[in-house]
Amino acid sequence: MKLPVTTEIDRELCTGCGLCVSICPFRTLTVINGTAEVTGCHSMHCGHCAAVCPTGAVTVGGVADDALNLVTVENKEEWLPYEEFDTAALVQLMRSRRSCRIFSGKPVEKSVLEDLVKIGSTAPSGTNSQLWTFTILPDRVAVQKLGDATARFFRKLNSLAERGYLRFFSKLFMKDALGWYYREYYESVRQALREWEENDRDCLFHGAPSAILVGMKPGASTPCEDALLASQNILLAAHAMGLGSCLIGFVVEAMKRDPRIRKVLGIPREERIYAVIALGYSVTQFYKPAGRKRVVPRYFEG
Repeated sequence: MKLPVTTEIDRELCTGCGLCVSICPFRTLTVINGTAEVTGCHSMHCGHCAAVCPTGAVTVGGVADDALNLVTVENKEEWLPYEEFDTAALVQLMRSRRSCRIFSGKPVEKSVLEDLVKIGSTAPSGTNSQLWTFTILPDRVAVQKLGDATARFFRKLNSLAERGYLRFFSKLFMKDALGWYYREYYESVRQALREWEENDRDCLFHGAPSAILVGMKPGASTPCEDALLASQNILLAAHAMGLGSCLIGFVVEAMKRDPRIRKVLGIPREERIYAVIALGYSVTQFYKPAGRKRVVPRYFEG
């Protein structure tokens, strides 16, 4: 993204080392007569120049240093050098995070949800667009409203899938999309809808008291990747903060196809949701991390 240049150089502090020049993706800076100067017309607002400056001579007005200040977690401002974090601890966190499908009724504090959003926004994004959107559903009432709207969509979809002639036309003209849904999901969705309507059993959000929806505004070069990277940050941080989490893919699919669901939540039409994360305190305690299918990497050595 080409953004207006907001970079400023303090000539009194600048030593002309050139580190900011060498690291700038847009070549916005140049060392002239022993001092760095702004010579370009565009910027990514990545802040690399300010972060690499040993004397603090560079500031970038397009970003705010306090935007990531957390309320429920200690703020550590120092950059963590390469190899100075415990890799084993990081891997242990990644392996220990599990999808939670049994939540307690304990509510999640809004300050915790807001900190999770800030943590999500530390993720990388294509060309540093940072065009994420985060919609917080802070309580069970809000989560149930989204669940009701999603249930309406799948109730209608199941009604369509029940009709054989529609599945036939879908096979001819829609690559069998409706037939595939009927074979793979119709029955399980029908049972889940019955549980929701007759027994008030939440098979969608599993009783979660809160949720965060991760979306993207138009204009991002890699919107799906950006949103999912931010979502992974939230999932890992939630576990570290004592919360269970679960990605709810059915809601993502419903919102993709039914704009009325976005309208219920006040989400703009041009915005797309890529992840719905159920959050709450888990009832279940595990004794060991889960295994994974064995990975066989592919090499290309040229």
